[in-house]
Amino acid sequence: MLAGVSTFRGAIAGVGTTSGVRVVIGRWDESPYGDFADAMVETAAGHRVLVAPTVEVADFVSATYSFDDVRVEPVTVEGWSFTSPSLTVELGLGGRTALGRMLRLVPRRVAVSPAWCLLTDSVARVVLRGVRTRGSAGGGRWESYGATDNHALVAARGSFDGTDLGTLAPVDPAPRFGFSSTPRRPSVTTVVTTVRG
Repeated sequence: MLAGVSTFRGAIAGVGTTSGVRVVIGRWDESPYGDFADAMVETAAGHRVLVAPTVEVADFVSATYSFDDVRVEPVTVEGWSFTSPSLTVELGLGGRTALGRMLRLVPRRVAVSPAWCLLTDSVARVVLRGVRTRGSAGGGRWESYGATDNHALVAARGSFDGTDLGTLAPVDPAPRFGFSSTPRRPSVTTVVTTVRG
């Protein structure tokens, strides 16, 4: 676990499926752990699983969010296709959403600052049910999400622990990994995540 301020630059995909499984995939181009991808899965029964590529990533993420099971597995990602021994997800990326167009109007330096995230948090709570841009993370940390773009997801398929996920569905109910969820409409959000403490 890193002390001080940790910054992760990349994108988060949030998807629901007709099986009831909800998946949040983080694809990080820059981070204290280099470039990597991880996945948070919540089953229809409410069992929360982290799939991480290394012990170091698993330790950091599981100290920040809540899981019932943590798995360290080899992960490969091509575009928005995520593959590990227990989880395979292939997502179809669509066009920029209205939210994405609005986000792109904000200068990037402003959009990713924790101070801006404090201001946008109250708006996100009202406009995007379950979404927060700032909140208390595990271990006494504070986390902020500075979003800069958003694209719709138009398709999903895959399996978890050998069971078919079905097809694309709303992210409902909201996954219970931490203080914030992804938008109910399946989408990919370009984001800078800052974790302090």
